Amino acid sequence: MKHLLALIPILAILVACGERSYREANYAKDGPRFKALLLYDDGAELAHVQFAHQAIGFFRKLTVGEGFVVDSTQSLSGYSLDQLKEYSVIVALNAAPSKDARPLFEEYMESGGGWLGFHASAYNDARTDWPWFVKFLGGGVFKCNNWPPQPALLELDRSDHPVTKNLPVSYVCPASEFYQWSPEPRKNPDIEVLVTLSAKNYPFGLKDIVYGGDFPVVWTNRNYRMLYINMGHGDEQFTDSTEKLLFINAFRWLLENDPAGNPFDK
Repeated sequence: MKHLLALIPILAILVACGERSYREANYAKDGPRFKALLLYDDGAELAHVQFAHQAIGFFRKLTVGEGFVVDSTQSLSGYSLDQLKEYSVIVALNAAPSKDARPLFEEYMESGGGWLGFHASAYNDARTDWPWFVKFLGGGVFKCNNWPPQPALLELDRSDHPVTKNLPVSYVCPASEFYQWSPEPRKNPDIEVLVTLSAKNYPFGLKDIVYGGDFPVVWTNRNYRMLYINMGHGDEQFTDSTEKLLFINAFRWLLENDPAGNPFDK
């Protein structure tokens, strides 16, 4: 009995520590936690439109229980800056802002706005004529791509980042077209690459073939609350659980870093 009595204080300490090792569930009590705006273009290439419409369904499904508000638009031109600032993040599914909306988007991002861009939303070349956007993406412009779309082995550059911490160190993603950039984003000290297309894929493609070179597919520019995901072509992107987890992680990470406060702490 004396031995049992001696264990009581120790057990009490262990229980107390256990109680402090986790947080209780946090249920939203005052309505939706945040607002997100989906930007897309129905006039884009068919495969990019397919992805956009599937992505709209994907993000709308995440609102079950009214956890957040998601709106969609094909143009930012009708918004004022104050209206745009109501959205914690703009999710660009297959398009960049139109020329007349570029100053508005720049001001939104420079004032702490969030951007999650997929695939074609970052496409730019000599005809784009938007130096700010090139800087925003890390300095690279379109160099080449594989064709046709195909699955690819991806490898994590960082497994401790909130966007990748629960992903396998490598995985095969669904078929997509991938853009390679020049200069390589990794050469920019402001760019943090999180996922890269594995060199084990080379030569990559059957018609248009990429033979080598650095090929980041997920990265962020530390100067902005942004993240770019190279995938987003066609109707296969949402068939894979790892890929969907990556998308949700990226979405959540951008929201958690909103200068107005982490909406998940509400």
